[in-house]
Amino acid sequence: MSIIIFIVILLVLVLAHEFGHFFTAKRFGIRVDEFGFGFPPKVFSFKKGETLYSFNLLPIGGFVKIFGETPDEENMNGPDAGRSFINKPKYQQAIVLFAGIFANFLLAWVLFSFGFMSGLPTSIDSQVKGYPLENVSLVVVSVEAQSPAFKAGLKSGDKIISVNTSTDSIGEINPTTLKSFVVSHGSKEIDIGYTRGRNPEVNIAKMTPANTAGQPTIGISMDEIGTAKLPILKAFSEGMKLTISVTKGTVIGLYGLIRDAVRGHGSLASVTGPVGLVGIVGDAYQFGFAYLLSFAALISINLAIINIIPFPALDGGRLFFLLIEKIKGSAINPKVANTANMIGFGLLILMMLIVTYHDVVKLF
Repeated sequence: MSIIIFIVILLVLVLAHEFGHFFTAKRFGIRVDEFGFGFPPKVFSFKKGETLYSFNLLPIGGFVKIFGETPDEENMNGPDAGRSFINKPKYQQAIVLFAGIFANFLLAWVLFSFGFMSGLPTSIDSQVKGYPLENVSLVVVSVEAQSPAFKAGLKSGDKIISVNTSTDSIGEINPTTLKSFVVSHGSKEIDIGYTRGRNPEVNIAKMTPANTAGQPTIGISMDEIGTAKLPILKAFSEGMKLTISVTKGTVIGLYGLIRDAVRGHGSLASVTGPVGLVGIVGDAYQFGFAYLLSFAALISINLAIINIIPFPALDGGRLFFLLIEKIKGSAINPKVANTANMIGFGLLILMMLIVTYHDVVKLF
């Protein structure tokens, strides 16, 4: 089930991206030869106007074939050269290239907004003024590897229901009282009652705190999280704010990842590929529809940010080539541009294979 949901999410995100290219190309009178759902081999297709709409066997996204996007003699000087991407004004080319990125940001905004309308999990520190959160509970945000909580089976997203030892317990559970309880009962076994996903059954995790930097800890970070349910206009307003906030956070995180890689301190531990994402989709599905919407919005933002990086074969790389052409006042040699894009595409595929291999290794 997780694989199917992941494929559907990926299909929607990539098709939204490609539709941005498709729509703006059509608006500028650029010939679009094909809009493909999935990747070949082709299952069936039909033609409407000049565009072939194909449905392909591999449901992992989609593509748009825009006439003149890859420069050659026909689209530069042929009979239909006036409708070629390469012969359009630079600003139109830039808009077509950026439209896919913009479509992913737009989709993330819509998904977050619908999440707020249906009830989006929100920290009490981020609750919208005038709209109190519903069903607030203490939630595990992250679990440190090999910590007492990790060994006891606690996972991100678990709701803590009860905390006690054989002689004592917590009345009001929140981050402060739980931390104090762990510190004061550092040598005793602690029983933490929790629920997971939509299953109301209470599980018990037994653990003895570890001594970390001279203080008893169980190895979790936590937050009080409830459900924010907003009316339509407020939902779209807060959805926009959340999209901007997540975009900033993602850019900062990606910058740190690239910086560490350049310095030789990079690690694949913080990178997740398709195999790892399938597992995350499964977890999100367990916690409910709003979590799934949030996850899809996060991936959409990541897709947009990655595509804007000035690397050959990505939209950002093509935009960078346009900037160079604008500065130098003449076109880049088509052979050079095409070769750079082919090499860039090959490197992206290689990187994806490495990340996928690392995902598989982590499963064992």
